[in-house]
Amino acid sequence: MFVSIDQRSSQAPTSSTLPLRTAWLVLAVVFLADLMDLIDSSVANLAGPSIRTDLGGGQVTVQWVLSAYTAAFALGLITSGRLGDLLGRRRLFLLGMTGFTLTSLACGLAPDVVFLIVARTLQGLCGSVMIPQGLALVKIVFPPRHLRRALMPIGPLMGLATVAGPILAGWLLHLDLLGSGWRSIFLINVPFGVVAAALAWRVLPRRGGEDPAARLDLPGVGLLTAASALLIIPLIQGRNLGWPAWTYVMMAAAVVLFALFVVSERRSEHPVITPSLFRKRSFVVGLVIVAGFHASLSAFVLVVNLLLQLGMRWTPLHTGFTLIPWALGTAVAVLLAGAVLAERLGRACLHLGLAIAVIGLLALWWSIAHWGAGITVGKMAPALLLTGFGSGLVFVPLVDFILGDATPEEVGTGAGMLNAVQQFAGALGVAALGTVFFARVGHPSVHSHLAAAELVFGIAAGLNLLTLLLVGLLPRNAQQVHG
Repeated sequence: MFVSIDQRSSQAPTSSTLPLRTAWLVLAVVFLADLMDLIDSSVANLAGPSIRTDLGGGQVTVQWVLSAYTAAFALGLITSGRLGDLLGRRRLFLLGMTGFTLTSLACGLAPDVVFLIVARTLQGLCGSVMIPQGLALVKIVFPPRHLRRALMPIGPLMGLATVAGPILAGWLLHLDLLGSGWRSIFLINVPFGVVAAALAWRVLPRRGGEDPAARLDLPGVGLLTAASALLIIPLIQGRNLGWPAWTYVMMAAAVVLFALFVVSERRSEHPVITPSLFRKRSFVVGLVIVAGFHASLSAFVLVVNLLLQLGMRWTPLHTGFTLIPWALGTAVAVLLAGAVLAERLGRACLHLGLAIAVIGLLALWWSIAHWGAGITVGKMAPALLLTGFGSGLVFVPLVDFILGDATPEEVGTGAGMLNAVQQFAGALGVAALGTVFFARVGHPSVHSHLAAAELVFGIAAGLNLLTLLLVGLLPRNAQQVHG
C-alpha cells in the first residue's frame, strides 16, 4: 500500500479515545479484510483451469484472471492511503469493503471471461481502497506501547492466507455447492463481507486521524500508475500475440516513466511515498527481497496448479490435497518463526528459510525430471514440504526488518508499501513466469507441461537464491518499532 504519511501527519491525532477492548475489535475487522484480500488473490490459482474450461479463452485468460486482481490492487494502493487522509479512513474502509463484497458477487455471476476479468479488476481496486485504511486505523486506535503487538501477526497472516487459498479453493470446487463450480470461490466472500461491513460500522472510530494538510500528488500518482500499467500489460499479452513491437515500446516507456516518477517525488511537497523511509537500509533492501520472494512464490503456486490440472489432468481436489505438505510446512515454519526463530536468529532466519526454499524447488525440479508422467503425490510431498517450510521461515522476520525501525509516522506507509510490493511482485511473477511456462508448453501434452514446469521451478530457485544473497545487506537483527 503506497500510503503517504509525511511529517505533517504528526500534527494529526496520534491515538483515538477508544478503549483497548474496542481497539482489538478494530484489529479483528482489519484482519478479516486482510484475509479476504489475501485469500482472494490466491484462490483463483487453483480455479484457473476450471474457469478456462467453463468460460473459454486462451492460455492468456488464466494469467489475466489472476493478474487483473493483483495488478489493480497494487495500482490502487498508490492513491488510497492519501485519499484516506483527505476523505476519512472509516468512510473509505466501508466503501472499499462494500465494493469488494459486491464485486465478489459479480465475479461469481460472471457470464463470460471478459466480464470476469473486468469484475476482478474492480474487485482489486475495491480491495486497494479498503486495506490501507484498515492498517492506518490500527495505528490510530492502539496506544504506542501496544502498536508492535498489534502489528506482529501481519507476517503469519500473509503466510497462512497464501497457503490456505489454494486448499480452500480445491475444497469448494470439489463440493460444487448448488452446482456453482468455480463460482463458489468468489461467492463465499459475500456473507463474510456483509458480516465484516456490519462489524466495521459499529466499531471503527468516527474520526481516524485525518490530516487536514494532506494533498494528493496527482503528477506522481499518474506517473507511477501509468508506468506500472505499461509494464504489466505487455508481460501478460506479449507471448500470446507473438511479442509485437508495441509490447517493447510499452516496456521501454515504463522505464522512462518510473525514472520521471523518481524525479517528481524529489520535487513534490506532498510525495506519494514518504521519503524518509528510503533512508532506511533495512526497509529498502527488505522490499527488494519481498519483490523477489513473492514473484517466485506466486509463479510457483500458479505453475504447480497448471501442471497438475492441465498437464496431469488431476482434479482440483486432488491438486489441493497435493499442496497440503507445502501448506503444512509453511504453517509450521510461520509459527516457529513468530514464536522464537525470528527474534533469536534475526537475519540468519531469512538465510535459513531461503536456502531451504531453494533446496525444495530444486528437489521438485529433480522429482519431475526423474519421475516424469509417473509423478505421484507421495513423490512430490518431500519437495513440497521443504519448499513450504523454507517459505514459512521468511514471512515473519521479513516484516520485522521492513517495519522494525519505522517511526509511528512511517509505520502505516511502511506496512502499506510492504503489501503493495507483495501484490505487484506477485502479479509480475505470474505474468513473467506464466509467459515462460506457456511458451515452453507449445503444443500441449503431459511431457511438454512437465518440461515447462521444470524450467519455471529452476528459474524460481534462482530467483530465491538471488534474494538470499541480498539478505546479507540487512543488519544482523531487526530493530523494534519506535514508541
